[in-house]
Amino acid sequence: MTDEPMHVAVLGTGIMGLPMARRLADAGHRVSAWNRTLNKAEPLREYGVRVAESPADAVTDADVVITMLTDADAVGAVMEQAADSLSDGVVWVQMSTVGEPGWRALARFADEHDITFVDAPVLGTRKPAEDGTLKVLASGPDDALKRSQPVLEVLGTVVGGLGAAGTGSRLKLAANSWVLALTDATAAAIALLQGFGLDGELFLRAIEGSASDTEYAQLKGRAMLAGNYSPSFPAAGAAKDAQLIAAAARSLELDTQLIDALAGHFDTAVEAGHGGDDMAAVFVAHAPQQSG
Repeated sequence: MTDEPMHVAVLGTGIMGLPMARRLADAGHRVSAWNRTLNKAEPLREYGVRVAESPADAVTDADVVITMLTDADAVGAVMEQAADSLSDGVVWVQMSTVGEPGWRALARFADEHDITFVDAPVLGTRKPAEDGTLKVLASGPDDALKRSQPVLEVLGTVVGGLGAAGTGSRLKLAANSWVLALTDATAAAIALLQGFGLDGELFLRAIEGSASDTEYAQLKGRAMLAGNYSPSFPAAGAAKDAQLIAAAARSLELDTQLIDALAGHFDTAVEAGHGGDDMAAVFVAHAPQQSG
């Protein structure tokens, strides 16, 4: 933590943004926060965060502005409202998952408004955000990365050496493709065992401690078995990310059969009413009898 607290504006206090704003306040930074649904930001007052009624109000005099919103369109719309109130020299740290066209559009917006832009999506869900153990995929100008370091290090580990803005978003798509595939494959394995009339937990026990085991598979698999879909990362967000990954793969003329299948499964979970539930709800795409 720096000896000189910074004023940080957090735009978007949902599943990720709220614990991030809280950690920054607990670390001694002066934090202002805004959310489209203001009552979602209200709990932050208890931690000394100033809850603003508009993006423009939130960013006034801020040293660093963090955006953590649903998609590139939402980020762009909010920054349009905030742009005229930004201080000279402010660093905009864009932490949402926005995909390839998304980061390019936001970088152009920053350039047109003379805003220093850092592209820094994160790996991790609500619990890592609460614990300050996110992986921050920060890319952008060296000076901006240095200035925002005291903020980013509160939120987690900064993955260094990524270079120019856009590298973070590209790495995030690759990492999310793996996370989505792992979650969906776990669901498929458990559903297969259940189709045989066996306990799906046998799969988790079989891989436990082996080279193919992962903590994530165990976590999501047990959520599937319990039907406990309390959101750490919502299925609607996973479906959106799958479409971003598929679009990027098509633009590169890569094979998209796997990511298209994943996108279809997460879309099925959303259509079954699980959009706000955890991405583990993709299980219903494999075991429709569980969807109720």
